[in-house]
Amino acid sequence: MSTVSTIQDKTSVKTLFSDFKQLTKIGLSVSVVFTSITGYLLGATEINYTTILLLAIGGYFMVGASNAFNQVIEKDIDAVMKRTKNRPLPSGRMSVSTAMIIASFFTVAGLSILYSINPKCALFGAVSIFLYTSAYTPLKAVTPLAVFVGAIPGAIPFMLGWVAATGSFGIEAGFLFMIQFFWQFPHFWAIGWLQYEEYNKAGLHMLPMDKKDKGAIVQIIFYTCIMILMSVAPVLKVTGNFYIYPLTAVIIFLLGVLMLWYAFKLYKSEDNVDARKLMLASVFYITIVPIIYVVDKFLH
Repeated sequence: MSTVSTIQDKTSVKTLFSDFKQLTKIGLSVSVVFTSITGYLLGATEINYTTILLLAIGGYFMVGASNAFNQVIEKDIDAVMKRTKNRPLPSGRMSVSTAMIIASFFTVAGLSILYSINPKCALFGAVSIFLYTSAYTPLKAVTPLAVFVGAIPGAIPFMLGWVAATGSFGIEAGFLFMIQFFWQFPHFWAIGWLQYEEYNKAGLHMLPMDKKDKGAIVQIIFYTCIMILMSVAPVLKVTGNFYIYPLTAVIIFLLGVLMLWYAFKLYKSEDNVDARKLMLASVFYITIVPIIYVVDKFLH
């Protein structure tokens, strides 16, 4: 009997931990923390490991809070979609009040930690949580413009790192914001293409003009081009203390062209296979480009 109860305890602890990870979307949170840290390394004149640790924990809490609030709001929508129906709330494994306690704790803890770095970090963290939960999440069920609103909190992490390092918001932080802002359109629209039928069923508007057609892909191509221009602009030394070598600009340009290549392939085929390749290329881009920027900085 005791062995059975021990196994049950282990299973319930494992389920609780798994639900907690799903509620706070730990994979997404880790990628946001990674981007914030690269932003910090770009802005720092000398590296403070305590600040990096605080930024990582505060950043994780910030994203975790946004995701938890999002899942509370979208509980009924999540129940309709195959991809999300097994999340802790729609499946009934976790109550709304538990999720709200986690989300509220994460908000207070995250903003307090970011405030301890500097007040501007806490301000941007608060803006991010507010826009994601109070604007982007409800707008998804109303208009395709939700993606534009959602791109604002989504673009804050890179910039947040710079602000954590310098305590100021200038042209450098602005450019880091713009790079990540424009990147999100091809990324999210590729996901919107893949999940179009599911989103449609749930009444969510995740493609431009609400149509899975060539018009949507034209917009993907357009925003990918702007993203590439923003990403290589620091080579012109118009972005304050944030500048890159010509060779670095060429490498980043080629990585952008790779995304563009998949976008054109999608335009030609309108096939989910190419949409998936574009989505994966966009993830590769936003992972590798910040690393290239940091390597370039330490070569100056």
